[in-house]
Amino acid sequence: MDHSLSLATAQRTLKQRNALGLACLVLAGAVALLLLVGATRDREVILQPIARSPLTISSSGVSRDYLEMVTRDTALMTLNRSPENLQYWMDSVLAIATPESHGALKRDLLKIVDEQRGSSVAQFFTIDGMRVDPERLTSEVSGTLHTIVGSKEVSAEPRRFRYHWAYRGLSLRLRGFGMVQSKDKED
Repeated sequence: MDHSLSLATAQRTLKQRNALGLACLVLAGAVALLLLVGATRDREVILQPIARSPLTISSSGVSRDYLEMVTRDTALMTLNRSPENLQYWMDSVLAIATPESHGALKRDLLKIVDEQRGSSVAQFFTIDGMRVDPERLTSEVSGTLHTIVGSKEVSAEPRRFRYHWAYRGLSLRLRGFGMVQSKDKED
């Protein structure tokens, strides 16, 4: 009788172990499936409505409205400068730059800072048009570049600037920018 009781107990224990093992395999499969779905699913962040419509950014790409707003703000930041804010201006531009373009941008910005430091030359840009291309991650702004020496405006010339962007994950970063000399060339 002890033999049959211990055999029944062993059988019950084996069934419980097998059921627990099967439950663990099913749960592990469910976790793996959820990780796979989570890793391949597009992420979205809803941004506060500061424009004519609510904005979202997604890991699948940049929306036209978002690229336009970022270009507008970046153009105003990069093209408005005076001798009093040169360090802040350079730091702000470098803060939104991609890591791989950081060195080249800093070199170019330092040239401008060195030329303008100690002078009384300031500039500001008034935007009158913008084109954005979310597929190529480029944007162009056109408008008037005003140059002021002391307190007198010495020039107001129409100019067009092109911005190149990089988009990784949910981060849009500046790769570079420059003045467009003609239809296809840029500075």
